[in-house]
Amino acid sequence: MGGQRGRTGSVPFRQFVIKIHSRCNLACTYCYIYTGPDRSWRDRPPLVPAATVRRTAQRIAEHVRTHRLREIRIDLHGGEPLLTGPGPLLDQAAAIRAALPAHCTAAFGVQTNGTLLTPQTIDTLGAAGFRLGLSLDGGTPGLNRRRLDHAGRPAWPAAARAAGLLRARPDVYAGILCTLDITADPAGVYRSLCALDPPMLDFLLPHANWSSPPPAPLHPAGGTPYGDWLCTVFDLWWDGDPRRESQPRVRLFTEILGLLLGRPSSSEAIGLSPVVALVIDTDGAIEQVDSLKSTYEGAAATGLDVFRHSFDDALAHPGIAARQRGRDGLGDRCRRCALMAVCGGGNYAHRYRAGPTGFTNPSVYCADLERLIRHIAARLDAAVSLNSPSTDMT
Repeated sequence: MGGQRGRTGSVPFRQFVIKIHSRCNLACTYCYIYTGPDRSWRDRPPLVPAATVRRTAQRIAEHVRTHRLREIRIDLHGGEPLLTGPGPLLDQAAAIRAALPAHCTAAFGVQTNGTLLTPQTIDTLGAAGFRLGLSLDGGTPGLNRRRLDHAGRPAWPAAARAAGLLRARPDVYAGILCTLDITADPAGVYRSLCALDPPMLDFLLPHANWSSPPPAPLHPAGGTPYGDWLCTVFDLWWDGDPRRESQPRVRLFTEILGLLLGRPSSSEAIGLSPVVALVIDTDGAIEQVDSLKSTYEGAAATGLDVFRHSFDDALAHPGIAARQRGRDGLGDRCRRCALMAVCGGGNYAHRYRAGPTGFTNPSVYCADLERLIRHIAARLDAAVSLNSPSTDMT
């Protein structure tokens, strides 16, 4: 998530994640929001009040003017944002557009579990310029066995309908986010997701850390089960499928390839670019990214809110400032690593260990990330060597 530094040395926010609804109609077994250590969602209003909508729009416009931003991204999240119906989403977008100066454009997105999506909702949000992303664990009911409603019923039938609706609306379809499950066959997961014709896929490592490790690996001690899983998927994506005309963009892979080629990252999962995303919850609280809630109670909190504080106040918060320091924000082991510029220490939340070291540790997925990055680098090097013109003059 890169950006140019301002006069104070901080990078202005360019992505605003706005919580529209703080509850969810699903009870996914691995959800770090509702089953994790941070329970702050319990004390927040389920639906964002109109006054918070207006004040958030004013704060965003203020930040845009202060830093002369030409484009920003607005992601409407939950919980499940479609629990509100499309009306509040349209109200938030209208308030932001009305407040923004003419020189700045806003791209709007909604991330949904898809269970409440209807053709009418797609038409309404699409007409308002929204793009919609789905959260799925794969493209079959078996792969989505961990995604259940509060009565224990599978969410897949409704999610599958949503995928079909979005497949028919490529102008609105943003892509699919998939949380990695190493007990599932990587080829099966990848191919089943490709069958849903998303323009983009992103594979997310489960939120875990040194004090709350990821699920026990299936490999012997010292193995890299998550890295191996992702390497298998990378090879399928890199080599292509002759039965398909095109491959979806896989964000994690394109980010690593770009970093290997010297480009900055645009994701918090990889690379050293400063974080430029901020969360505004339903009560107007200004918070750091949600992934921090997987570490301990209050980890994402800043003590700030849109009624009393500007987003420049948030830039000065120690937690956000630490995530804009790049190399200087890493621990000694990461700074000495040959892969530092590409890995960037991995996702910030995955570095946490209770105690004095806090977030200054390597990622709990350190070995897996090294396995994946070196594998991608080797495939890239082989492709470049194969396609380089011969220098043999004999």
